[in-house]
Amino acid sequence: MTTLQPKRQQAQDRRSMGHAIMWVLILCFIAVNLFPFLWVLITSFKPGSEIYGAQTAFRIIAAEPTAGNYVTVVQKGILSAVLNSLLVSGITTGYVVLVASMSAYVIARCHFRGKTALMALILGISMFPQMIVVGPIFNMFFQLRMLNSYWVTMAYSTITLPSAVWIMVAHFKRIPLSVEEAAKIDGCSQWQTLWRVIFPMAAPGVFTTAIMTFIAAWNEYLLTLTLNSQKEYHTVPVAINALRTQFSILWGEITAATIIVVIPTLAIVLLFQKQIVSGITSGAVKE
Repeated sequence: MTTLQPKRQQAQDRRSMGHAIMWVLILCFIAVNLFPFLWVLITSFKPGSEIYGAQTAFRIIAAEPTAGNYVTVVQKGILSAVLNSLLVSGITTGYVVLVASMSAYVIARCHFRGKTALMALILGISMFPQMIVVGPIFNMFFQLRMLNSYWVTMAYSTITLPSAVWIMVAHFKRIPLSVEEAAKIDGCSQWQTLWRVIFPMAAPGVFTTAIMTFIAAWNEYLLTLTLNSQKEYHTVPVAINALRTQFSILWGEITAATIIVVIPTLAIVLLFQKQIVSGITSGAVKE
């Protein structure tokens, strides 16, 4: 007994030390990830003289904090850009989720030649650099007279639809065929089975696809800059990029605009974080 107690104590000490080291590493990881956002928040309340000053640039708390940067970006139309982004991202999300769900259901349930090649093509398209497709898209929009409009949502589907289909196929494959057979026996048509049975069971995948599509559309820059040159149709990334002069970048206004812009997406992620995690994990394991 006398020899076992010191060994148990040493094992407990090593276990406690391991837990302490783990928590220190976790806290360091969190601090490193939160630091950029906190520094942007701090900078947004600094006047220009303190942002560029050699002695004040690294000061955590501004000597003369100001909300002037927020007032300036609001006067420059950042709220209009936020509304444009919400509108464009919302329309894109609804359209992509609808098309991706029906396409993924057909791919997951139907057997046809070239199915594997089709999935490989979808995955390959999602990897295309935007610089390759932006030229043909611009020519098409110019010919159809769709420039400087909210039709840019159709162009957004080129970067969000392939990955959305790929995610939804994985979730539809997890739903047993016996569920559909039971619905058909109960008198449901193919359309009723899809909307009343399959979609509710695939809700985690739908949520995941919707959130990822919304964020991708929200952060899109190149297509909006190319297709919508008029300021009233600018979305958030383009509006923030415009906060500069010929010889300088207005970091105070950029950081203030960034804080305003982050709030909607942060709220969405916090509200639906359980659905996002559920959707990601439910499609990760085959049963």
